[in-house]
Amino acid sequence: MLPPHAPEIYLDRATLWNAVENCEKHPKAQLAYSFDIAMQNELTLEENMELARKFVQEQFVAKGMIADLAFHSPEKEDGGIPNPHFHVMTTMRPLNPDGTWGQKQRREYLLDEDGNRIRDKNGDYMFNAVHTTDWHEPETLEHWREQWAAAVNTKFEEKGLDVRIDHRSYVRQGLDLIPTVHEGANVRQMEAKGIRTEKGELNRWIKATNRLMQDVRKKIKALFVWMAEVKEELSKPQTPNLADLLIAYYNQRNAGAWSNKARTGNLKQFAEAVNYLTENKLLTLEDLQERLSSVSEEFEALSGSMKKKSARIKELQELIREGENYQRLKPVHTELNNI
Repeated sequence: MLPPHAPEIYLDRATLWNAVENCEKHPKAQLAYSFDIAMQNELTLEENMELARKFVQEQFVAKGMIADLAFHSPEKEDGGIPNPHFHVMTTMRPLNPDGTWGQKQRREYLLDEDGNRIRDKNGDYMFNAVHTTDWHEPETLEHWREQWAAAVNTKFEEKGLDVRIDHRSYVRQGLDLIPTVHEGANVRQMEAKGIRTEKGELNRWIKATNRLMQDVRKKIKALFVWMAEVKEELSKPQTPNLADLLIAYYNQRNAGAWSNKARTGNLKQFAEAVNYLTENKLLTLEDLQERLSSVSEEFEALSGSMKKKSARIKELQELIREGENYQRLKPVHTELNNI
């Protein structure tokens, strides 16, 4: 996808990327920005592709980039979750109005009090490298992520779908959840064949832990709400007895029950509550509230510990990956040194 002033020959990707590489002087020069962006299973492939092209046009091409866009929708077997996505490579150098390549950076020389250039100890003029665009800025990447989320959510709203995506991390969203790790195509293929992998096992543990954490929080919250309701409805000068409060509470619920099934459910919940209170020797609301506060604190401590372990596992996986790269590339490095 080309901006208006780009030469038509760059519609051919081989011509484009050969030209990008040829204009670089340094052997370690970065040639392109690369993005992998998930498409949505709630939308059709055609809707996803239309949304992606519009996003790339507005956020990349309209700013002067040339974008190389590719869609990938691998087929899933045995009921696996589809993973449609698209890849975007964009040029880093701006294009001049005449279609030639511009500079990524320009030199801003350091000057002394008299306005003269300052030399370093080797006699070279000292300067700062100033980027000619804001494409490399973290704030720009954040803006792109935000705009993609907004575009997808707008499409969901148009179709009347009650789902939304968020470009922010769990921490920034205020969600006390552990993020899963990226598995990649190879791991997913192995998992689809019934081969259990370390990343697959880690993600299964993370998902199970998140479900447990959410369930515990929900129950703790429900109990605090119940206590608030009981205190408000049955507040007395003396400390209320939990057994009496439970009886009154469930009598009130049974009075509004429409069926025997609902009354049976109330009785079952009442029995579970009495057993819990008896086993933990909780006689008053204050006892129960103190117990819940203690459990909540223990749970938060456990949650923090699990997050640290998850982070440590990711760190160890990265070290293992680097070690494997070292073993794989060491013979090549040795051979090159000999040459």
